[in-house]
Amino acid sequence: MHRRSFIKKTAVIGGAYAIAGTTTLAHATSPQGTPWFNRSMRWAQLAFVETDPGNYDPDFWLDYFKRLHADGVLLSAGGIVAFYPTQIPLHYRSAWLKDKDVLGYLVAGCRKMNMSLILRTDPHAARQNVYEAHPDWIHTNFNGEKRKHWANPDLWVTCALGPYNFDFMKQVNQEIMARYQPDAIFSNRWSGHGICYCEHCKRNFQTFSGNDLPRSTTGNNSTAMASGDKNDPAYRKYVEWRTERLRELWFLWDSEIRKQKATARFIPNGFPDKLVTGKHSDFFFADQQARSGVIPPWSNGKHAKELRATMGMKPQVGIFSVGIEEKNRWKDSVQDNAEIKIWVAEGTANGLLPCFVKFGGQIYDKRWLSTVEKLYQNYYKNEKYLRNLNPLARVGVVYSEQTDKNYGDKEWQKNYSDHSNGVYHALIEDRLPFEMVNDQLLDAEYLKPFKLLILPNIAALSKAQCNQLQKFVEGGGSLVATYTTSLYDEAGKQLPDFGLSNLFGVSYDQGVEGPMQNSYLRLKSDATTGKFHPVLKNLEEAYRIINATHRVKVKPNLSFPSPVTLVPSYPDLPMEDVFPRKPDTEIRELYLREVGKGRVAYIPGDLDRTFWQILSSDHGQLLRNTFRWALNEEPMVEVKGPGVIDVTTWQQQNSMTVHLVNLTNPMMLKGPFRELIPVDTQVSIRVPANKKVIGVHLLLSGQKPAFELKNNLVNLQVSQLTDHEIIALDLG
Repeated sequence: MHRRSFIKKTAVIGGAYAIAGTTTLAHATSPQGTPWFNRSMRWAQLAFVETDPGNYDPDFWLDYFKRLHADGVLLSAGGIVAFYPTQIPLHYRSAWLKDKDVLGYLVAGCRKMNMSLILRTDPHAARQNVYEAHPDWIHTNFNGEKRKHWANPDLWVTCALGPYNFDFMKQVNQEIMARYQPDAIFSNRWSGHGICYCEHCKRNFQTFSGNDLPRSTTGNNSTAMASGDKNDPAYRKYVEWRTERLRELWFLWDSEIRKQKATARFIPNGFPDKLVTGKHSDFFFADQQARSGVIPPWSNGKHAKELRATMGMKPQVGIFSVGIEEKNRWKDSVQDNAEIKIWVAEGTANGLLPCFVKFGGQIYDKRWLSTVEKLYQNYYKNEKYLRNLNPLARVGVVYSEQTDKNYGDKEWQKNYSDHSNGVYHALIEDRLPFEMVNDQLLDAEYLKPFKLLILPNIAALSKAQCNQLQKFVEGGGSLVATYTTSLYDEAGKQLPDFGLSNLFGVSYDQGVEGPMQNSYLRLKSDATTGKFHPVLKNLEEAYRIINATHRVKVKPNLSFPSPVTLVPSYPDLPMEDVFPRKPDTEIRELYLREVGKGRVAYIPGDLDRTFWQILSSDHGQLLRNTFRWALNEEPMVEVKGPGVIDVTTWQQQNSMTVHLVNLTNPMMLKGPFRELIPVDTQVSIRVPANKKVIGVHLLLSGQKPAFELKNNLVNLQVSQLTDHEIIALDLG
């Protein structure tokens, strides 16, 4: 299958949406002989504890899988504990296993139901006998101390990059494959926990780089994770070596597994480079199990979109925990059912195949069981509408791993992820379908589906990347960029001017101002016509709004409109002195221009980051207006009504779907949801130009709604949207 198959399946003709014909892709309805990784749609995971054998009821789980219509399963097998009668010396067998093979019983039962089978290992810790036999297999801190496990002091942390994984775990994988012939082996915590200074790591890094391992800035005791300063060249070299070493390990395990079963795969639980993940994975587990702290529920969808940017339409399974994922790690807990529903809805709406994970085979709290069962049964009933071929978004948000690695040492560069989060949240509030775009994949083929690219402070860009963006705009695409976008090369070295200066129409003026106290944005109509620019929609009565906290100083090289200008900082105390020294200036804080059929908006302030940090509704409105102005075409879907609703759009073989996820809740930004608050929405869907609507369904509520088809628009009401609804349009 093409590396990003949905690109060739979506065309835009004169601003109208067109869906391609019935080309057979890997996600079409599964014919006989379809690889296992393109077949299974609903997954279950049991992560056993050592005492499970003989104490849990495997028949209960087999019956539950059957009721769910689960067609894929992930079961713990070996590593720190073997849940089968292993014959490998030093591979610790569960003391509760005795002479039974409970794992084999469960495997046989799953196979009878024709489920895809993945077996899980965990190589990150070992017992005292391993330490005594091979102390060189154990993670070593900078001071030479062997590292005890931070959560269980009876265990030792293993070195991920040495013989324990490359030799010992290779044998474990081979034994598991020989005994059970699974479709894949999935390895948890396989990639290590900070810089290891064991003899193997020292020698291998010296061979790779000619240097000693960098000294860690943290983690010089037995419990902390050793890490380094990302601005230290030696540490950057270490990151490069670690990535290469993990890739070598991945390919070793995968090749050995395929020798025993050609269709089988090794699946790493995460890899430090999404580009490598996308290139080499046929199938991937997105292991973001639940939210904690102030993580928003849409982060599950964001993670999926970032992976899809490199994986294309290869299957991604979203592991979700039925338990709480806070830092105190209550692993036997149960999450609120409303929270489970929203987290799974966000994953499903954004293309993840669901996979619940239960820690331990024994059940202490049954309240989640019926919730997951109902979700899965609904997904099973509507499976053909969940076999997505392509997303139908016209907006792409660029994310940059190279910026994340090479940027952030200066105070005004801190909290880099807040730029992306601000843009993401603004788009959610705007209900505008969008995808994520990896900055390493900006060639014309990858960008073909998009009319608008948004660059939330994509600071580090190479000349080649800037040229690709230039060609995108020359070809009729539009661009919105913020703050220091393109002010640094791919290695994070500051440039004398923006790499995209020609597109922005401005040059860097040798400085960044901030943090700014008590600064504002002056909003004004055109001096000649008296009309307000579209970027000021719903802000016409606001003479001024609060500014961002930082701004890049720039010099315009062209003539620009001036809808948004700077009101410089002025004293905020004493109260008698709180008045602007310059109520208005000619310094623009939003640069807007048209380039052929495309549009470019450059925002010199950190408006996106500030929006995420303080959630000013004015900032959100200004960002959304700017996106809509730059897009310059009618969106495929319009959703009207109260609340916060995530909207995604998909093409299937003979249909298209619009997912609505209702995030309206006082607990949206600090979970868990306690209840679901219904909202009523009015939805308009632009029908693809080459298709005819022959049916409209509300899949999750099971309704066939009344709808109106007029001027190529389907209009319908979705009443009492609680957590998730899927509008399906059957197309002829």
